[in-house]
Amino acid sequence: MREYLIKRIIQGIVTVFVVVSINFFLFRAMPGNPFMRFIESQPRGKVKEMVDIYIKLFGLDKPLWEQYLIYMKNLLVGKFGYSFRQVGVPVSKIIMERLPNTLILMGTATTLTIIIGIALGVIAAGRRGELADISTVIIGLTLYSIPIFWLGLVFILVFGFWLGWFPLWGMLTPGKYFSNPFEYAVDYLWHMTMPCTVLVLVSAGGWALITRNALLDVFTEDYILTARAKGLDERTVFYKHALRNAMLPLVTMIALSFGFIASGAVLTETVFSWYGIGRLLYEGTMQHDYPVVQAAFFMIAVCVIAANIIADILYAYLDPRVKY
Repeated sequence: MREYLIKRIIQGIVTVFVVVSINFFLFRAMPGNPFMRFIESQPRGKVKEMVDIYIKLFGLDKPLWEQYLIYMKNLLVGKFGYSFRQVGVPVSKIIMERLPNTLILMGTATTLTIIIGIALGVIAAGRRGELADISTVIIGLTLYSIPIFWLGLVFILVFGFWLGWFPLWGMLTPGKYFSNPFEYAVDYLWHMTMPCTVLVLVSAGGWALITRNALLDVFTEDYILTARAKGLDERTVFYKHALRNAMLPLVTMIALSFGFIASGAVLTETVFSWYGIGRLLYEGTMQHDYPVVQAAFFMIAVCVIAANIIADILYAYLDPRVKY
């Protein structure tokens, strides 16, 4: 077990190194100058001179290999540099301002998605061919096929604009004074209801279909036939033998889903103006803010790779048939 764990950690470190290297070169291959849009929005002046000043200030006048070494050296000591767009503001400060909002939204949505999706999948598999199964498959496929940004816009139009049940955008009511943390939390959750619901609706259908198919595959195994031949009742066969083994492939999916929490939901956060990591990635990409986007991608890569390692260890622990 120790050798397997060490091997997976080393593989994870190598993977992070490769991802970080690609992360560095990818954004520098993008067309355009990261400072032009910022400078052109300022009063007219000597644009070229200002661009040259910013390029020298952020070290972009150095050779690419030297920039890469500086970038890797700073990462090792936890420095992500300064934002190109918000000059003088550390990237780590920008990330930490957005990260809690993403963790709350995505953490809630992911947890609800997994619980609801697996529950619906279990019900559908247990009643194969019946109305519950057919309805779950149709609804699941329909929701899974709907573009999340389109569903978000529909929610804003219907529940926000027409009915007025929920706010149209943002995380808090502008200008509202909160006398205590409870009022703040209520207003925050009120704004989070629509984006969270959209995320759950689109994702839960896929989880339901995967759980259903995993259970149906397990039903064809010989040990299920043996359990029934031993005279075990159908409930025991379903929950003790079928569901227990069908959950094994879902372990990896669950771990990766929580690993991707830090990445946010780019489309959902953009549609609902939710100031999280997803919206930050969109803004940083559009504004050529390399340090911000690189730091966000680095954080996402580390979380996903760590979740993958944890999933592999859990899988090997839960299934004795898997060899280390």
